[in-house]
Amino acid sequence: MKKTLLSLYCVLFFATGFMAPLWAQQPVVNASLDSTVIWIGEQTRLSFEVDQQPGQVVQFPLFSDRIPGGLEVVEPLRVDTVAAADGLIRVTHSYVVTAFEDSLLYIPPFPFAEAGDTLWSKSLSLKVVQPFEVDMEANSITDIKPVYRPKFNWAGLFKIILLVIVLAALAVGLYVLVRKYIQKKPVFETAGSEPDRPPHEVALEGLTRLRDEKLWQQDRLKEYYTQLTDIIREYIDRTFAVNAREMTSDEILDGLRYMKKDSKELYGKLQSMLQTADLVKFAKWKPLADECEQSLKDAFLFVEQTKPADPDPAEAQSDSGQPAKTENKELNVNKAEE
Repeated sequence: MKKTLLSLYCVLFFATGFMAPLWAQQPVVNASLDSTVIWIGEQTRLSFEVDQQPGQVVQFPLFSDRIPGGLEVVEPLRVDTVAAADGLIRVTHSYVVTAFEDSLLYIPPFPFAEAGDTLWSKSLSLKVVQPFEVDMEANSITDIKPVYRPKFNWAGLFKIILLVIVLAALAVGLYVLVRKYIQKKPVFETAGSEPDRPPHEVALEGLTRLRDEKLWQQDRLKEYYTQLTDIIREYIDRTFAVNAREMTSDEILDGLRYMKKDSKELYGKLQSMLQTADLVKFAKWKPLADECEQSLKDAFLFVEQTKPADPDPAEAQSDSGQPAKTENKELNVNKAEE
């Protein structure tokens, strides 16, 4: 009898020792809603809780945008772990959800996997209520309204005109300031107030000024020949109706080729001067001092021999017997003095 009781105790002891860990390892799953009734668009929290051993791994169902049953996920998954009774831990997965359908929603059970076993949460229900009545007639679809045309903005137009006037006044004031006090020139010049001077007078004056500057004596050869050819080009342009300002030296000589017959020597001097200038300006050639001086003399000679002849004083008198203009007399006197 005693041996039988001892054997029974041993069997019960070992059976309890093996089964107790199995009972302790079984997780407990729970699902809950913070509210069972919400309005359309209102939010509530859906939570899944699992009480488990610290070393257990339980696979929760995961949701991204929607939860079966008609729920929309507003805020993503939030995981929380706290200590529970009897040495267990409670792992909580919660979602903030909402619904937009006036009905009673059924939330089905969801599976939780653990060590090859599957546990299921309980099903839930959520009542979604429409808080007001919708007047379908008042909110029916209507035709598209025509394009709205706003009234003309006269105030904006006035501001733009005023801004333009102010900017124009500032521009005029700045021009007057620069013209009068910085450039020391008249603010407004009358066009054609001074008659155009004869081209030979302008050319001779420019050549004289160039001679007095003595550029080639200062080894400023390129500047010297540039000014020299510019003076001659302008003179030819105004005297012979040849667009010498925009022509090359060869084109200028070709435009005056008729001078080879009547003034061959003068044409040769002009050709020599232009070719020397091209060598200095484009080939960096350094002519001798005699060549620089000869180029200037040839320029003077070309202007003097091609300028219009002065009218005879006897022929300049009019039919009434009046003398010629004083300007011509003064010019003749100056030439005589030279």
